[in-house]
Amino acid sequence: MIKNLKSWLDKVSKLFAKKKDIKLGFYGPPNAGKTTLANKICKDWIGEEMGTVSKIPHETREVKVKEKVTIESNGKKLTFNIVDTPGIATKIDYEDFLKHKLTPVKAKQRAREATKGVIEAIKWLDNVDCVVVVLDSTKNPYSQVNITIIGNLAARDIPVLIAGNKVDLPNSNLKRIEAAFPQYKVIGISAQSGDNIENFYKEVFGLVN
Repeated sequence: MIKNLKSWLDKVSKLFAKKKDIKLGFYGPPNAGKTTLANKICKDWIGEEMGTVSKIPHETREVKVKEKVTIESNGKKLTFNIVDTPGIATKIDYEDFLKHKLTPVKAKQRAREATKGVIEAIKWLDNVDCVVVVLDSTKNPYSQVNITIIGNLAARDIPVLIAGNKVDLPNSNLKRIEAAFPQYKVIGISAQSGDNIENFYKEVFGLVN
């Protein structure tokens, strides 16, 4: 019995070891720093960025995938498909984009594209193997959007790491994020400056080990 169990576990281990294209999804609200972090990872390991960033919400309005990004940590290597998703929002109003000096026509188009992007991002939850939730550590984590994101991940039993971004800013508060979502590991980083990025990579490895 024990021998058969060991044999079965060995087979499972080998299958996982051979598994290619571990899909690592990046989720979070708009402007939390998902694309900035995805760009940092891709720049570190394959020398190119993944997408554009902007102060205007919903700069990323469709799911983008960067394949075969091999990350090293503690002498180990894992290859990921990095899946950068549009910012999740419970409400998208074109008038919000007018504040950023977009014309009404462009604002309405952006709102339509952003809404479509949110739907696409939610659908991708059925395709990812693990997720990094990127939250702005300077903002209150107890928001409807954040609770919706975490709820969807918990319902699917997807391994999650929360990256509390923007720790380089003076009003950063990781303890609020830890208190809001105590069931998940929270690591503080700055995707912009690269603060604590090495420890972030170690925690990413923990998602699939």
